[in-house]
Amino acid sequence: MSPSRTLPTFLQVEVAAHNTEKSCYVTMGTRVFDITDFLDSHPGGGELIVEYGGKDITDILKDEDSHTHSDAAYEVLEDSLVGFVATEKVMNAAVKSQRPDQIVPLPPTTDGMLEVEEDNAPDRVPVFKATGMSSAADLERETDLTHDYKTHKFLDLNRPLLMQVWYGGFSKDFYLEQIHRPRHYKGGESAPLFGNFLEPLSKTAWWVVPTVWLPPVAYGTYIASKGFSTIGGEAAYWFLGLFLWTLVEYVLHRFLFHLDKWLPDNRVALTAHFLLHGIHHYLPMDKLRLVMPPTLFLALATPFWKLAHAVFYWDWCVATAVFCGGIFGYICYDLTHYFLHHRTLPSYWRELKKYHLQHHFMDYENGFGVTSRFWDVIFGTQLAPPPMKTL
Repeated sequence: MSPSRTLPTFLQVEVAAHNTEKSCYVTMGTRVFDITDFLDSHPGGGELIVEYGGKDITDILKDEDSHTHSDAAYEVLEDSLVGFVATEKVMNAAVKSQRPDQIVPLPPTTDGMLEVEEDNAPDRVPVFKATGMSSAADLERETDLTHDYKTHKFLDLNRPLLMQVWYGGFSKDFYLEQIHRPRHYKGGESAPLFGNFLEPLSKTAWWVVPTVWLPPVAYGTYIASKGFSTIGGEAAYWFLGLFLWTLVEYVLHRFLFHLDKWLPDNRVALTAHFLLHGIHHYLPMDKLRLVMPPTLFLALATPFWKLAHAVFYWDWCVATAVFCGGIFGYICYDLTHYFLHHRTLPSYWRELKKYHLQHHFMDYENGFGVTSRFWDVIFGTQLAPPPMKTL
């Protein structure tokens, strides 16, 4: 099966009709497999499989009295996956949803049921096919590292990631599908990125951001104040810089961090994208790779320093005040981003947290505002609410 293929949904009666040697489907839970091509290769003969055509084979595969099937048998099935069974609850979810195209069933659990825990109670819910998730709670579900690598053939989270991206030979479409399918690494710890002495440089604790950048902002604001006759004059330009940051935040997030459609299909571009933002969507709960390392931010901030002084060329102090307000906005952004992922927050930020996490688990092509939804509303990229929380 092609890694980037979109799978259809079948009615149960449609699956049941594929029960001949010319077209033989079987199911496991809600997954549908076309094993017609395997009939001639089955050690026990194709007629044994046709007997179960259009039916669920979960129990027979595990039946020790009949024949306990090996991992190879399950791998054959995985390669033959063609879609999902549309159960009554999934169909109801699609009818009620504002975005039915985003709904497919969850992969079945060991007992073949579609389960997700919501408010400590198991329930059957729809899942967003773009991310493979159904709610923000899924972002913290522990990933089985061995099973994930065996299933998706993408990155082995037990080994350094960067060189795997570089040498992986992944197509752009497959790479983008996989990094937007979040994983959770061993309790939210940091997966190995470089695997050598460079590893510490890729990790940044949240408190480093205000510690490093607040003193320069305060000093720059003080120096700039000497060029103003009133505090109000400087404050106006400083807050202008703060407002402009919200637009910069949106533009960077949408057109640099998520330049997915325009990303060149080569390993240089994919590796750079992975370092810049892909790793955050791949491992969104990694506490030490959530805020921007100071060296990277310095590289991004330098052009904006020059831009501020080019735009406000007539007064160095005005340009500096605007720039300092913008850098303060960045500090607020990085801290907000961290706390949205990892802290319980007051009501306004709680809604913002829900909104941002929907960007991760529901629709990464919208919802680019982190500190506010303002520019998402202005540019029409506001996230739609999830179609249903529970069924």
